[in-house]
Amino acid sequence: MYSKKIITLFLFLCFTVVGQQKITIDELYNGTFRAQGMDELQSLKNTNQYTVLNADRQSRSMQIDLYDFATLKKVSTLIDTKSHRELSGGIDSYTFDASEKMILLACNTNQIFRHSFTADYYLYDITNKKLRKLFDFQVQEPTFSPDGKKIAYAKENNLYVYDLTSATSTPITRDGQKNSIINGITDWVYEEEFAFVKAFDWSADSKKVAYIRFDESQVPEFSMSMFGKELYPMMQTFKYPKAGEKNAVVSLHIYDVNANAVKNINLGKYTDFYIARLKWTNEANTLSAQVLNRHQNNLDLLFIDGNSGAAKVVLNEKDKAYVDVTDNLTFLKDNSFIWTSEKDGFNHIYLYDKTGKLKNQITKGKWEVTNYYGLDEKTNTVFYQSVENGSINRDVYKIGLDGKNKVRLSQFTGTNAATFSPNFQYYINTFSSAAQPTTYTLNDAKFGKQVQVIENNETLAAKLKSYDLPAKEFFVLKTAKGNELNAWMIKPKNFDPAKKYPVFMYQYSGPGSQQVNNEWNSTDDYWFMMLSQQGYIVACVDGRGTGFKGADFKKVTQLQLGKYEVEDQIDAAKVLGNYTFVDKARIGIFGWSYGGFMASNCIMKGNDVFKMAIAVAPVTNWRFYDSVYTERYMTTPQENASGYDDNSPINHVDKLKGKFLLIHGSGDDNVHVQNSMQMMEALIQAYKQFDSQIYPDNNHGIYGGKTRVQLYTKMTNFIKENL
Repeated sequence: MYSKKIITLFLFLCFTVVGQQKITIDELYNGTFRAQGMDELQSLKNTNQYTVLNADRQSRSMQIDLYDFATLKKVSTLIDTKSHRELSGGIDSYTFDASEKMILLACNTNQIFRHSFTADYYLYDITNKKLRKLFDFQVQEPTFSPDGKKIAYAKENNLYVYDLTSATSTPITRDGQKNSIINGITDWVYEEEFAFVKAFDWSADSKKVAYIRFDESQVPEFSMSMFGKELYPMMQTFKYPKAGEKNAVVSLHIYDVNANAVKNINLGKYTDFYIARLKWTNEANTLSAQVLNRHQNNLDLLFIDGNSGAAKVVLNEKDKAYVDVTDNLTFLKDNSFIWTSEKDGFNHIYLYDKTGKLKNQITKGKWEVTNYYGLDEKTNTVFYQSVENGSINRDVYKIGLDGKNKVRLSQFTGTNAATFSPNFQYYINTFSSAAQPTTYTLNDAKFGKQVQVIENNETLAAKLKSYDLPAKEFFVLKTAKGNELNAWMIKPKNFDPAKKYPVFMYQYSGPGSQQVNNEWNSTDDYWFMMLSQQGYIVACVDGRGTGFKGADFKKVTQLQLGKYEVEDQIDAAKVLGNYTFVDKARIGIFGWSYGGFMASNCIMKGNDVFKMAIAVAPVTNWRFYDSVYTERYMTTPQENASGYDDNSPINHVDKLKGKFLLIHGSGDDNVHVQNSMQMMEALIQAYKQFDSQIYPDNNHGIYGGKTRVQLYTKMTNFIKENL
């Protein structure tokens, strides 16, 4: 017989094993921790309803379902792919016409770059339930005219108008040519750094299409070998303006649909400029355009007469560093407009009349507006998201157009976001925190009261209990220089303050970014928790230059990227190293992209602090990166050579002492593998030992098949062997 003590110990061990199920790397990517969401959620404009793209795994079909905001009840299924053989491959995305009686369905999407893609498009008439394929070729960015009679689209660098009645296309442009002329679609650098693809817009009366033309014939080309599985690699060549090099020459044009004629808009007073946004106002013949100088510290909002082409500046923004471009410009019925700006040191909402005269600053305070949701013109109420409740949190608010009667609508501390009903009576609140999986609820927009839970991911929460995961602890870290920085830490669940633990630091650190935020787990968070299960403390610190703490904090890194950010990571590591439970001789750091640039710098400039570093897809020399992003913060290499060179890790390879793993995808169109190749050569010539991994044909994301599992296994093994 066994003693009670042995039986008790046996039961305890059994319970401990069950209660501490270990995360595996396979689970990070096989859907084990996937949260349920509301895919392609769209609030309708004409009825108090919303749509969601749902998938039925049993029937292997997809549906666009219509729901009522007030009751959350499903009203109908607008379309089900199982009823249409043509849609057997599924629906990738969808858009409505203005009447919301027709839907454009994007299928069989083929990605081009980060945001751009071509797809097959089908037109579905909700009234008669008829489906037809629009073209026998793939197109880009098809967009309904406001009257629903036509669709403008792009194909092979040219723009067209398709008449839905006659089923015929009329070319707007004919000079489009790969790597030379693009009409109505942005070039690579605009897409990546100004975050838009569709560079055309319909006028409110459906009579005109304004578009941007990109002449990139003088932009230097970048080529990548795509190895594939054929006998000879293919070359992918595209225009990529690096810092200080020639950009595409942009011009603005207005196409008259009835006259089938194009008017060229004279922007002659500008040279070497960007057209960062294009949007018709509510007045049929007034077009707005946002023009930025190359340094991006001067922005003009232009109003352009659609008939004469005459342009006038209605608003000007200047900044000692740079002006952020947003999608918040909103025209009201009288053509006055909402605008957001950092001009008082924090991002806030402003109201201007149609001549550009300031009527009112709507929000004020030493906190940032992070999203503008809209204006209820019936009650003159503005709805927005902000960090007023702490820079790591997000809350939903409403406020009068006069800046009075502010109400916090969200109830819980964490990350709240809203999708409002068209009458602003209700909103769907998306909430999560570091402790709460994403929850979707219906709330009233008067005081934010929760009406009903839509999805609370309780199945995921229950599943996670068996893993007994550690908590993410938020705190403010104060460096020896007196800088107060947001931080979080994940300790092993069985943390013993008497022990000494290795610390693995994660960061991104790019201008305006944020990694220390109170929201639910990303895939990386589960990886960090897996590392904590293996005895590591994982920490993250948002240094100077990151966002949501005001313009001065964000823009302190201007002209010298990698100086203060690296100082802060090194200083933060020293603070952590002095904790009684940290082994200061075993601190490592990891980052991807800008974070890889940082990790590379830290292992070299902080060679007495960091034992190891992993850099994935890093910029190693800012001279190699694109013009729009780099010059926004650094001006050009010709103007600021020392800013480029002093803090580029490729120039500090002689300082390397610790273990360094350098990883890159050979097909990275964003941060070119050139960065890592030249870094490797510099390390070799400095007679430094390091580890590296190239992922053939992979882009900046490095994914597909077993790629991510292999990558994270490699990084995990490197940590275990070297930290």
